[in-house]
Amino acid sequence: MTMGSTRRTVLATGAAGTAALLVGCGEYGGDSDSGSGSDSDTVEEASPGDTGTGGGEELARTADIPVGGGKIFKDQKVVVTQPEEGDFKAFSAVCTHQGCIVASVSDKTINCACHGSKFEIADGAVANGPATRPLPAEEITVSGNSIQLA
Repeated sequence: MTMGSTRRTVLATGAAGTAALLVGCGEYGGDSDSGSGSDSDTVEEASPGDTGTGGGEELARTADIPVGGGKIFKDQKVVVTQPEEGDFKAFSAVCTHQGCIVASVSDKTINCACHGSKFEIADGAVANGPATRPLPAEEITVSGNSIQLA
């Protein structure tokens, strides 16, 4: 075996191990579909292959995203919010604290059940720690009544 092959093997093995750790952390506390009774406390799993007119995968219809709230799409690791009527935003659903998938959207925040971090629905900014970094924005398009991944 050459030195290049050994390096590739080590790098590939390290990447696989890192991916397994992230998946495991994302699953911790991520099964909070039961919610707290709030209308905007929702977790959705979009059907594979749904498409709208913008070329990307359709996540939801605009009517599915409550004003002042949002929905979490676990399979796509995206949360879509509507801070104000007709203003749709999307963020990564992976908490920037330790990589858990956020669990709910309520009281105008995106909430992580793992350690209590909360993020603003308007811009993903940290509203309550322990997270110190905002949720990264995700690209979506709104075409008619369809919200799609860009």
